[in-house]
Amino acid sequence: MITQTMALLVDAYRELCAKKLFWITMVLSVLVVLIFAMVGINEKGMKFLVWQLPADFGGATITSETLPPGLLYRTMFSSLAVPFWLSWVAVILGLISTAGMIPDLIQSGTIEAVLSRPIGRVRLLLTKFIGGLLFMTLQVGVFSALAFLVIGVRGGSWAWEIFLAVPIVVAMFSYLFAICVLLGLVTRSTIAALLLTMLIWMVIFIVNMGDGIAVSIHENIKAQQRVQEARIERMERNAGQVLLDEYNDERAAEGLEPVEALDPPPTDEDLESRDVRLASNKADLAELESGEQLASRWRGGIYATKTLLPKTQETINLLERWTVDREALQQLGGPPSEDDDERAMEEGQQATSDALGNRPLWWILGTSFAFEAFVLGLAMLIFKRRDF
Repeated sequence: MITQTMALLVDAYRELCAKKLFWITMVLSVLVVLIFAMVGINEKGMKFLVWQLPADFGGATITSETLPPGLLYRTMFSSLAVPFWLSWVAVILGLISTAGMIPDLIQSGTIEAVLSRPIGRVRLLLTKFIGGLLFMTLQVGVFSALAFLVIGVRGGSWAWEIFLAVPIVVAMFSYLFAICVLLGLVTRSTIAALLLTMLIWMVIFIVNMGDGIAVSIHENIKAQQRVQEARIERMERNAGQVLLDEYNDERAAEGLEPVEALDPPPTDEDLESRDVRLASNKADLAELESGEQLASRWRGGIYATKTLLPKTQETINLLERWTVDREALQQLGGPPSEDDDERAMEEGQQATSDALGNRPLWWILGTSFAFEAFVLGLAMLIFKRRDF
């Protein structure tokens, strides 16, 4: 049985290698890594080949002293190469290359010859599925190996964790490929399977984008709340001090000793009489609390929806989580701002990044593989029961 399965896998591999797109993808991967290697950094700033680039990027000074070459290349790999190349271009090329595997298999004349062999239908379908994953494994493996050499030679850092890109990107591809297999089986058309898979991927992308927006809005409102509460506390403390000073002045005029605190404490009306801005700031805080509750409900609803779908973006983000020192990158931004509004914005951005970047692994991979297993199970059921 193992020999038979291996023979089917080798056959699938040869079928993929025979396609020009396979080699075009490999050549493109090499070109992307070469461009990756052309970027450099020195004490004056970043370089591209012999051209020196500005050192100031969005207020942060980027030189080899503030950003070591090894960290630069790791960040570029996880923040640019993986999200844009491996997550989009390579996956699309992979889907184009493998989308025809099932429709070609079930063509009249092909499926009869295959099923005439002593092989179960479930094993046949799973072998084809694994053959498709092999395409992506080779593609990402070559890219990761070349990137590893670039980071080691140019950045002086041998980042073995770069090879985590292989299982992570293949896992992300497998979610979509499972959908493509099911649609190819149902429609019997390569083009229809590919287009419908792209459409579903776009829906998943939109849900992901909505999730990011909902989390950002919610965390920014919470950050504004914290800053507003601190501002009101500071204003109340100052107004209370004014009332205490006035009271001690009256006691001094009567020849009495000053006190350290008012008894009974001043009421809200007393404090607002000394600082007219308190009432408006409390009204703003009430609006923020109302907005936070609404944003929380939206965030929870989108999160529940995402739980049912494969987490393509979160799966890819695992690579950044495991390969980049985020604390080192945060230090490039400098100290927190002293202005309340700017500090609220910085805290909101940081909280959003933490909330999205620290989601549990079981939720990201567990629910995604559960979705994939359901889709593949449905495909196997159809393949097993269909009369060819």
